Amino acid sequence: MPTLLDILGATFIGGMIFLLVIKLNIFTANACYYSDNELKLQQNAKTLAEIINYDLRKIGYNYYDASMITADSTRIKFYADMDAPGDLGYGTIDVVEYYLGDSTSSLGTSNPRDKVLYRIVNNDTISGPSLGLVDLKFTYFNEQAIETAILEDIVYVKTEFWVEPYEIVTNFITGQTDSFVFTYWEQTINPRNI
Repeated sequence: MPTLLDILGATFIGGMIFLLVIKLNIFTANACYYSDNELKLQQNAKTLAEIINYDLRKIGYNYYDASMITADSTRIKFYADMDAPGDLGYGTIDVVEYYLGDSTSSLGTSNPRDKVLYRIVNNDTISGPSLGLVDLKFTYFNEQAIETAILEDIVYVKTEFWVEPYEIVTNFITGQTDSFVFTYWEQTINPRNI
């Protein structure tokens, strides 16, 4: 009888250790998944930031009149010579526009909130993958850093955007969909040519 109790006790303890090893393995896989997902979010935000930053710094480049065409919170349109450095002031002046599509324009992703950023240069629309972009906001400031809507007074352009995973993130342990994972980016740009 004592041998049977020893075998049952050892089996119980071995089973508990086995379950702890499985739980540790699931936790490690979940942590790796979250870490990889956050890295992708940061990389996507960096890619979007570089694209927007490059173009917005060129507002008014080689254009010697009012550079801004449209300036509202969801859309910006301006004149610039995008083929820098141009031909000593005689380069081709481009019309560049940025706006965010609606959530139906992002195909092939499981996140219902992500959208596609449209970049239009001279009526030639360029759109890429959504990269998880959820929202985009432009704010404009004058020389005194006071928010303005007057096109001629704009000196600074503040850009903000939010990026979420383009695939739904599910917690492996709870089975719940996590919607709180996101990356936020903002930058205020002072284009030297306006």
